[in-house]
Amino acid sequence: MEGFFDDATILLGAAVIGVPIAARLGLGSVLGYLLAGILIGPLLHLAGMEAETLRHYAEFGVVMMLFLIGLELEPRTLWHMRDKLIGMGGLQIGLTTAAVTALAWLLGETLEMSLAIGLILALSSTAIVLQTLSEKGLMKTGGGKATFSVLLTQDIAVIPMLALLPLLAMPRQPVLDPSGTILRPGDPALEAAAHHGFSLIEGLPGWQATVVIISVIIAVVLAGIYLSPLLFRFVHMAKLREIHTATALLVVFSIAYLMVLIGLSPALGAFLGGVVLATSEFRHELEANIEPFKGLLLGVFFMSVGAGIDFAVMSNNIGTVIGLTALLVLTKGLVLLLLANIFDLRKRDKWLFTLGLAQAGEFGFVLVSFSLQENVLPERLTQILLLVIALSMLLTPLFFILYDAIAHRLGDHSAATDVHRKHDEIDEQAPVIIAGIGRFGQVVNRMVEMAGLKCTVLDHDLGAIELMRHFGFKAFYGDPTRPVLLHAAGLKEARVLVAALDDPHATTRLVRYARSQRPDLHIVARAEDRVHVYQLYQAGADDIVREMFDSSLRAGRYVLENMDFSAFEANEMEKTFYKHDRMTLRELAPLWDPTRSLKDNPAYLERARELNKVLETALVTALEVQELENRDHADDPPRPTVE
Repeated sequence: MEGFFDDATILLGAAVIGVPIAARLGLGSVLGYLLAGILIGPLLHLAGMEAETLRHYAEFGVVMMLFLIGLELEPRTLWHMRDKLIGMGGLQIGLTTAAVTALAWLLGETLEMSLAIGLILALSSTAIVLQTLSEKGLMKTGGGKATFSVLLTQDIAVIPMLALLPLLAMPRQPVLDPSGTILRPGDPALEAAAHHGFSLIEGLPGWQATVVIISVIIAVVLAGIYLSPLLFRFVHMAKLREIHTATALLVVFSIAYLMVLIGLSPALGAFLGGVVLATSEFRHELEANIEPFKGLLLGVFFMSVGAGIDFAVMSNNIGTVIGLTALLVLTKGLVLLLLANIFDLRKRDKWLFTLGLAQAGEFGFVLVSFSLQENVLPERLTQILLLVIALSMLLTPLFFILYDAIAHRLGDHSAATDVHRKHDEIDEQAPVIIAGIGRFGQVVNRMVEMAGLKCTVLDHDLGAIELMRHFGFKAFYGDPTRPVLLHAAGLKEARVLVAALDDPHATTRLVRYARSQRPDLHIVARAEDRVHVYQLYQAGADDIVREMFDSSLRAGRYVLENMDFSAFEANEMEKTFYKHDRMTLRELAPLWDPTRSLKDNPAYLERARELNKVLETALVTALEVQELENRDHADDPPRPTVE
């Protein structure tokens, strides 16, 4: 036990010292953990924990990272991004894998090993690139969006890669058991040693094992859809945050353990569980509870990689490592530049896309370790690959400096010199929270404050926030969909939340999370269109305002006024249409099915046709009533029209 505390103290101490220094130097947290691992391992020899034991702890971080990635991949969002994911992202992975595989084969590796290397090095660093794009304010540029799409595709591609790599494994070599007996491939004792532990498929014929595997996967999906809400509602009654955290960890570890029992990767199971729960009302709570554990354990994983780097290999192969790193960056850069031209990215976006993704990524460490474990790559080669990946990631800050210089040369100073800004600290709370301060949110804020009420205004657009401050309005910079920021803004005490974000999907996520935390909160939400109204209705919004509806009604009234209708008649028609449309939305909302389009929903279409006939009757009736009133008041003096 004393040795465990020694190792834990050394690991945590190295992380606390190394990561902030690396972040301050602009290297990012991943490289900070790697350097901390190198410091306590090869350089100072302070890590007494066995490498195998350390790797087992670290694997939990990988499992939870993939669970959180799955949790972010809401199926509807992926469908909307399908063109960029399949087109740009798929081509990047395919072309880079093919190019690197060909180079490895030309350098003398077997075809199986070359393909494994190509898959591993096709990935880029999600952690470093996204962090840098956010810090430089480049996420909303064309190059930033293209880069994000490719990184998202790469994160998803890790799952099929984990499934494919074992198929490329080399034949197992004879080994010695503790008694000195030689165990050869196919020997029952060797197979037992390789597959120790309880298994649901051990000894089963192939078809039965397949049935068991498919059955378990289906059971995980069904449990995620139907049983997880019951579990989380039951746990919610305890009102204890630590029980929520324990439940979140239980869900992740249970799914991962089930995958191990059927011979699949625990990371694959965690990813599957995350995708299943991506549409759950408890998604944000799961994310908030697991995030700290994921970050820390993933840090331990990167430290274990750093601690396992053999500097003797580095010194003996320094020219090879540098040469391979340069060849990798050049190859990936050429592929990315080709894709940038194919997808018609502008000059500065083209260079951001090319330089931002030219390195290898942190998932490469995961796949290299997995390949060594599955006997896909020999240990001598994995050591060199780890060094190439780490060195290419260390070059990433230099790539972004080069991009800044290119953007400046092209005359686009704003892209290269965006303000580096973290989220604001919220120092006051108000009964009204307005999330989103665009054209819609500004009007709401001005009207509410003119009435003498205070608002807490949040937005992730720094330019909009600064403009508000120029006009004397107080606003806070930050992503309103982040639970931490919402709670800091006073979600627990607020009386009204106005969800007015420009992104409809973000607005829906915000409403769903706020409703899960505050059933009594009154939520006013901005909707993009009728379908978005139904989504917000299901998410729990109280008042839903379509951003163009009221202005369209007014425009329609102006048309009627200029087509021989009196101002009063046009106003009555407007009011009749308004009341009917609101009634129609209430009638149709329960019939809306998010899994099918409106034209493929017979019940919805039939009821919509019925309501259209009701509208025609209502409009005719309104005109007839108005005509009768006009006859009764024909001799009255004219009344002024008030706008």
